[in-house]
Amino acid sequence: MWADQLGDGRAHLIGTYMNRQGEKWELQLKGSGKTPYSRNGDGRAVLRSSVREFLCSEAMHYLGIPTSRAVSLVVSDDEVWRDQFYNGNIMKERGAVVLRAAKSWFRIGSLEILTHYGELDLLRTLLDFIIQEHFPSIDVKEPNRYVDFFSTVVFETAQLIALWMSVGFAHGVCNTDNFSLLSITIDYGPFGFMEAYNPDFVPNVSDDERRYKIGNQASIGMFNLDKLLQALNPLLDLGQKQLAAQILHQYPAHYYARFRKLFKAKLGLLGEKEGDDDLIEFLLHLMEKTEADFTMTFLQLSEITESQLQELNIPQQFWALKTISKHELFPTWVSKYILRLKR
Repeated sequence: MWADQLGDGRAHLIGTYMNRQGEKWELQLKGSGKTPYSRNGDGRAVLRSSVREFLCSEAMHYLGIPTSRAVSLVVSDDEVWRDQFYNGNIMKERGAVVLRAAKSWFRIGSLEILTHYGELDLLRTLLDFIIQEHFPSIDVKEPNRYVDFFSTVVFETAQLIALWMSVGFAHGVCNTDNFSLLSITIDYGPFGFMEAYNPDFVPNVSDDERRYKIGNQASIGMFNLDKLLQALNPLLDLGQKQLAAQILHQYPAHYYARFRKLFKAKLGLLGEKEGDDDLIEFLLHLMEKTEADFTMTFLQLSEITESQLQELNIPQQFWALKTISKHELFPTWVSKYILRLKR
């Protein structure tokens, strides 16, 4: 949820860059020292987390997932003290600064704060700026522009979270301060990639209640979009509020449509056939029960031959399939899968 404050405790926005394609990128330094919002923090970042952000944001980009980008990483000789696992064991680490870039760093929280404090003129000005700069398909003079803006964010957020799920990515801190209005992945903190398939996977060791577990990401997305709608409501008339509420309720359908499409592609399923959803859910159930590796199960399904799979003659090197094949219902799933591939 929104932290009731706007501003990053260890990031400085230093300007805008235009590349040779005419694209504008906002440049930000993370770990560059104290900001007005650092409170008791030092505003620094450590090498460990900086390398993680650099590598993951670039990996996400090349996986085709909308994301901020890492431009450079500079290592410092300064000592930074951190409690990595929040267990009271404070250790000395090397500091670092990441230069990162995004088309925009505006988040849902950027609008929430203005509504919260009743700054509606500023809210309207900021929204019009965001629409004009980043949503060219929306006419900034159109009376329904805020509804159109909301509709776009709802749809694109559903697409983004489905993409996260398709690669087993858990963000770790999915509050409204960390949800981009441009529906890109930002603020790489205690994220993680799921290994053994587990809907309860939580990469953030401080998330004791598992609020942001990977299996909750889709529902958290809707929760955050509802908060966005609450922030927009003062600028909407009754008819627009009703329309926006209907748009929000379309979010699950947008999400599951993209989720289904992505997982069908992972299984090599073409076209739309009855039973596809059940086939996907059946496999995920078997993976959960056997703790099969999420990424390698799908990879090895794409590499094994049909005859090997049908005969359950799984080579030793396909260790993830070996794991899931221990479940008594795996032969049943294989039969359904091969039958579907032939349809």
